Amino acid sequence: MTSPGVRHDDKPSATVRCQENPSVDVTFCDRFSFDADSVHYAFELQAPGLTARVDEVVAWIWDSDLTTFLDELAAEYRGWDGERSWQTNDRDLAVSAVFRSGGHVGLTWSLQPWPQAAGGWGASVTTWLEAGEQMATLAADIRHFLTGKQL
Repeated sequence: MTSPGVRHDDKPSATVRCQENPSVDVTFCDRFSFDADSVHYAFELQAPGLTARVDEVVAWIWDSDLTTFLDELAAEYRGWDGERSWQTNDRDLAVSAVFRSGGHVGLTWSLQPWPQAAGGWGASVTTWLEAGEQMATLAADIRHFLTGKQL
């Protein structure tokens, strides 16, 4: 499930909480922009015993868009074979999706800041959502977060 909203610091955010384990979630937060070509934001993931954050993920307007990827997953609510994936141009945030019988989508969110640097780190969590409506809501919530506009 996703929950768009405002964090305690009055900044927009969107949280994706795992339907099967509510203690596992990812949050898009602290959005800002330097120019008309990009949006910068922080991305956090949490699971029991794990908290990770990257302070500056960049979404370029000319890039393959995360919301387009999520919209495509939502449109295929009857399922697909194999794994589908998306990543930022900088490769610091990636999402892979699998479909499970019973109409559920597993989204594995992976953080790997500075992927080319020696001694870097990585972390990932998987959130499970219902295919179709929950995926469509997720895409709309992320689009709203990234653009600041209600669609």
